[in-house]
Amino acid sequence: MILANVFCLFFFLDETLRSLASPSSLQGPELHGWRPPVDCVRANELCAAESNCSSRYRTLRQCLAGRDRNTMLANKECQAALEVLQESPLYDCRCKRGMKKELQCLQIYWSIHLGLTEGEEFYEASPYEPVTSRLSDIFRLASIFSGTGADPVVSAKSNHCLDAAKACNLNDNCKKLRSSYISICNREISPTERCNRRKCHKALRQFFDRVPSEYTYRMLFCSCQDQACAERRRQTILPSCSYEDKEKPNCLDLRGVCRTDHLCRSRLADFHANCRASYQTVTSCPADNYQACLGSYAGMIGFDMTPNYVDSSPAGIVVSPWCSCRGSGNMEEECEKFLRDFTENPCLRNAIQAFGNGTDVNVSPKGPSFQATQAPRVEKTPSLPDDLSDSTSLGTSVITTCTSVQEQGLKANNSKELSMCFTE
Repeated sequence: MILANVFCLFFFLDETLRSLASPSSLQGPELHGWRPPVDCVRANELCAAESNCSSRYRTLRQCLAGRDRNTMLANKECQAALEVLQESPLYDCRCKRGMKKELQCLQIYWSIHLGLTEGEEFYEASPYEPVTSRLSDIFRLASIFSGTGADPVVSAKSNHCLDAAKACNLNDNCKKLRSSYISICNREISPTERCNRRKCHKALRQFFDRVPSEYTYRMLFCSCQDQACAERRRQTILPSCSYEDKEKPNCLDLRGVCRTDHLCRSRLADFHANCRASYQTVTSCPADNYQACLGSYAGMIGFDMTPNYVDSSPAGIVVSPWCSCRGSGNMEEECEKFLRDFTENPCLRNAIQAFGNGTDVNVSPKGPSFQATQAPRVEKTPSLPDDLSDSTSLGTSVITTCTSVQEQGLKANNSKELSMCFTE
């Protein structure tokens, strides 16, 4: 009898546990409406398979065509379509940078979220999946970086940007794509047109999207002790073609041009999401994630909003898009705020310094040892003279930098980044 009662008790407990573990028991109010996020291409496929969702999505796209948000929301059909789609997988969908159908994914994302925003927002939500990797992961993948673990005396005399170029040349994919963008960005079109900027930007995007970050980061964020090294770092993206122009446009106008392109708009939104200065974290970066900020910064290279170092000073790190706030009128305060997110951004500055020093918030729990310095003047320093010697012998650095250019059989032009190559 006792054994029978014990058996019944165990049977009852087993059935209770099974019922608690079943999916039906998880449909409480706290999980109502939850759905796992999917990329927007897949979410579009799921929506197309459901008649109600697909018809509402078509309606919304028609509503957004040529109308502003207020006009759209005044239409009851548009409102109904928006409400239905907020309960569909399309609302929570995200994209992966560099994915096969990235542009299509981003077009789908913005077709929903442009209808949800209250006019022109200063900061927009990123359409990309959150970055979970850290700088320490990059360090583990890289064979060498910025003198970490080396003799401090030797490291101080090293040109880390030259080391980065050498490392790239030892990797077939990195060398191939770097040689490609150097060739394209230095190809003079005519005496009045120094290059084809559109093709140059495309080649740069391919380089930074397809080459592993343990190579690209070392070229972009190498630490420097002298001007020659800092100038090499500034010349990484061939700024005379990809960055500089005859005149600087207004920064808000440049942002407006960027936001007309889904890719550029997405990369800018991602930069703000991951590099926007936070004063509630140790590093001034959201979630103390240096890697997310540096990845977002690199992701903007090759677009209208391409950023770069403003001078070749090794003492301070100041980056900016090629724009100014002249002619902003009553929007000058907003323009200055936008520009300061680049020129005086403690998160971005700390992230670049952390990579150059080979440190990460996970590696050093107390946070970076350096202190954020005030941004120096954003005036360009005079170009380097041809006979300026690097601390590691400029002749070697020039040969390394120019190898891929000379292999292409390019003729010399007046661009600054090639002056040292052909002088040598």
